[in-house]
Amino acid sequence: MNEQGLSEREIFSYLENAKSEDTDYYRVFSSMCTRPHKIAIEANRLFIEANLGDLGLFAGAHKLEQEVVRMLGNLLHASSIDVPSGGLCQSSVCGYLTTGGTESNIQAVRGMKNLVTAGKKEFKGTPNIVIPASAHFSFDKVADMMGIEVRRASLDSEFRVDMASVEKLINENTIGLVGIAGNTEFGQIDPIDKLSEVALENELFLHVDAAFGGFVIPFLEKPQPFDFKVPGVTSIAIDPHKMGLSTIPSGALLFRSPSFLDSLKVSTPYLTTKSQFTLTGTRSGASAAATCAVMKYLGYEGYRKNVQHCMELTSKIVEEARKLGFEPLIEPVMNVVALKVPNPDLVRERLLKKFGWNVSITRTPRALRLVLMPHNSPEDIELFLKDLKKVTAEIKSP
Repeated sequence: MNEQGLSEREIFSYLENAKSEDTDYYRVFSSMCTRPHKIAIEANRLFIEANLGDLGLFAGAHKLEQEVVRMLGNLLHASSIDVPSGGLCQSSVCGYLTTGGTESNIQAVRGMKNLVTAGKKEFKGTPNIVIPASAHFSFDKVADMMGIEVRRASLDSEFRVDMASVEKLINENTIGLVGIAGNTEFGQIDPIDKLSEVALENELFLHVDAAFGGFVIPFLEKPQPFDFKVPGVTSIAIDPHKMGLSTIPSGALLFRSPSFLDSLKVSTPYLTTKSQFTLTGTRSGASAAATCAVMKYLGYEGYRKNVQHCMELTSKIVEEARKLGFEPLIEPVMNVVALKVPNPDLVRERLLKKFGWNVSITRTPRALRLVLMPHNSPEDIELFLKDLKKVTAEIKSP
């Protein structure tokens, strides 16, 4: 830090230089985040100082969070759940806004563990959860933080979790199952209805990580079951800062029962509220305002158009890639494509170095991973495929 402060002009010059080193979303096909909607940006600015960690001081921001929880509950079919209202429970759903899918997943599993422990279940070994091999790396953090064993079930030929593998991994120490609704690498949706049946039969919790898919699946022409309409689903993670077009960080965690919130409660004697259910103490009211504003502005119609745009881009890139001889690993379920190309790691490297395209690679099998987001356009796809053709031709004939 300087002995004397810099001028405003010097500060913003410094910041602009730093900003120039960031990657703009132009030519980005690797991110599940995008440019936030202008409505969300302005709402974020209005509530920039609001702290949802001290609800009594920021009643307006808290009201916006409650409204977001209510709207998300409607989106995720929580209307069939009989839950008393009040606190962080809004009519038929309980939950709160998080920093994103990682925090939501951590809290969901923490709730499972606390509820099972409160039920005085005796474990013969380390408590475990069963997750798909395609699950997000945040579950590795869960294992590290909470001393829980993470058991990874294999995937079927369509990259959905294999149910036989799930059932084989369940034992007397299993506290819950996890299903993914829009996995990070393939955009695939696990058979949540079948996971629900297994969870109910074994009296296990079922958490659905819909961080990406939560704002996509409900607006598809033929949505697959993944939310609270499925009876065994006990919690859902959904990220408004992805396809919800809100500002970062804006995630959400919703529960079927208020008992989950009770299991996460800690006392906060020096704040305006007596307790907290959240993982972080200080929380951004700006995120609540941004999410509330953009959800109300776009409505179901706006999000439907947003998803339709991304799915049209997805269809276009698959169709045009096939003309070049590149097949997808699976027919895309949502706006994520995994293309089979020769030497994908080298292709990725050259696309970035020679043409500035940001793409990523799936783990197993290795393929070119493309996420079609609102910041992408049909012109982007045409340019990208031309460059992909050049790069792959060079690799075949060095």
